[in-house]
Amino acid sequence: MNKPLLKLVTASFLAVAASSAVAKEFVMSYDGFYDRLKVVNKGDFQYARVNFYISDIGTNEVCSIKNGTILTEKNEYPLNYTDKAQLLLPFDKQLDTDKAVIVVQPKNPVHDCHLKLQIEAKELDGLALSKQSLLVINNELEELLTDLSGFFVSKLMWFLLPEQKGVVVTFKTPKQFDDERITCEKSVCYFEVTDSWEDNTTVLADINEVVKVTPWISK
Repeated sequence: MNKPLLKLVTASFLAVAASSAVAKEFVMSYDGFYDRLKVVNKGDFQYARVNFYISDIGTNEVCSIKNGTILTEKNEYPLNYTDKAQLLLPFDKQLDTDKAVIVVQPKNPVHDCHLKLQIEAKELDGLALSKQSLLVINNELEELLTDLSGFFVSKLMWFLLPEQKGVVVTFKTPKQFDDERITCEKSVCYFEVTDSWEDNTTVLADINEVVKVTPWISK
């Protein structure tokens, strides 16, 4: 898939009203988050999630958060987030109705932050990391990617959808596998998933070594 089309699809995911104020506060409308969380909640996803991160536009470094708030016209709520600048937002119809906004104050005032949406699987406790399980995760990530693309893109302009080749597994330590469909660059491994993996339950690695699983989008 060529880069302009991929950028078009990516832009459709990130259509969340956001601005950078003079004091480097990052302000976003909650409704864009709510719409995407609603897609996840409507689907039957065991592992696939859509997560939101704040990163620097120029360097893609984590925009560590000093503090954050969810504001409505009448109320103020604390914003939950991680040390990796992941926003832990509630799925709350009332916040959507009340036109809530998210206000983030970065620790580093030099950072010019923006919102990064990531489709990924992270909560994998109790799962055996096998080709079979990676096929299940791959299919969920692909379905969620399609759902988030929306009716217009997926039904009427299907050719704009990014092609998912498999999954990218990020490990805590460098890995290597003796398999032509698996290639690794230090701790990041690319799995070219096929339907033939459905019955392969051989454990590939310790699931506790997995940081996250994301879609492998072919360029």
